[in-house]
Amino acid sequence: MSSLALLEQMSNYSTEMVDAARANDWDRLTRLERQVASLRDRIGVEEALAFPSRPKRMSEDERTKKIALIRRILSDDKEVRVHTEPWMDNVRQLLSGGTRERSVRSAYGDID
Repeated sequence: MSSLALLEQMSNYSTEMVDAARANDWDRLTRLERQVASLRDRIGVEEALAFPSRPKRMSEDERTKKIALIRRILSDDKEVRVHTEPWMDNVRQLLSGGTRERSVRSAYGDID
């Protein structure tokens, strides 16, 4: 599969990730993130294997499409972060609150 085809699939997954983030479907988002990471790794391998020999030159249309796909993926990533960062902040607060409570209990014992 060409790197352009892999990027197209990554772009499709990134659009699905936006939908999952908007729906707070964290399990689906996580699965899609793993799929995107796998494709990203495949692109790296494909390009590394092509590098020693002379890589195929892209046509201007392919180059334009590749740039558009990368921009779309980056835009989708930004949208996903809009939805996930507040959730992550809440999780951090919950976890730090539990840590603080354990520290107080450890220092002063249970007060009942």
